[in-house]
Amino acid sequence: MSVDDPRTLVSTAWLARHLRDPDLRVLDASWYLPDMGRDPRAEYEAAHIPGARFFDIDDVSDHRSDLPHMAPPIEKFMSRMRRIGVGDGHQIVVYDGAGMFSAARVWWLFRLMGHEDVAVLDGGLPKWQAEGREIEDMEPIIRDRHMTVRRQAHLVRDVTQVSAASKLRDAEIVDARAPERFRGDAPEPRPGLRAGHIPGSKNVPYKALLNGDGTMKDTDGLRAAFQAAGVDLDKPVITTCGSGVTAAILSLALERLGKTDHSLYDGSWSEWGQFPTLPVATGDT
Repeated sequence: MSVDDPRTLVSTAWLARHLRDPDLRVLDASWYLPDMGRDPRAEYEAAHIPGARFFDIDDVSDHRSDLPHMAPPIEKFMSRMRRIGVGDGHQIVVYDGAGMFSAARVWWLFRLMGHEDVAVLDGGLPKWQAEGREIEDMEPIIRDRHMTVRRQAHLVRDVTQVSAASKLRDAEIVDARAPERFRGDAPEPRPGLRAGHIPGSKNVPYKALLNGDGTMKDTDGLRAAFQAAGVDLDKPVITTCGSGVTAAILSLALERLGKTDHSLYDGSWSEWGQFPTLPVATGDT
């Protein structure tokens, strides 16, 4: 498979060729965990890919929920996208400042809202800058654009559905967190959460899908990572992580493999880990 696929993943070279296309919209979707000590908005204002608009993952979310950055109602998504001039007919490219961390979450969110012409920039801003490509600190002029939303409910799962899958084992639940968090050996970064994982889930740390430069592995490497974790790719897959961000990297990888029967557990461990009535497993399996 070619790296350049405008519905999943595109290279920095592809973006450089298309950067001035009138219907291209580039989004900086940088987001970081508190312990990373980084301010995504400040970094965007200091330097971003020309024409990029800032996509605030925490703002474009469901503020009615106590859980972090849950998928927003469709009306809010439409309003926020109109505010940054993203709408129907646009090819969207999403990147982040870590290389491959939060951009896939926004890719998944657009897919959830029925917009398929969206790709993640392979290697993100670090690769773009390492290649000496153009950056700027000016925000673009925004022109209003309507966005039609057709929510794709099959791409998201709630706690009840994940609990059923955990019991019935009729789908593979795949966790993108680091192995020590999956095993329950390390405390969760969010207070009040138990340590461990959803019973029956398997661990494919998102970093296992990436090369050293933050780009995504080729399809052989992706398939090998899932197989090494014992994931049966003939079953439907539910991806999960700490709060639904890096789970989307797994979803993107599955899409790259041509697998379409995958969904994302939006509440992820931020939801599962806080309820004492939900079972928790520890160790490697």
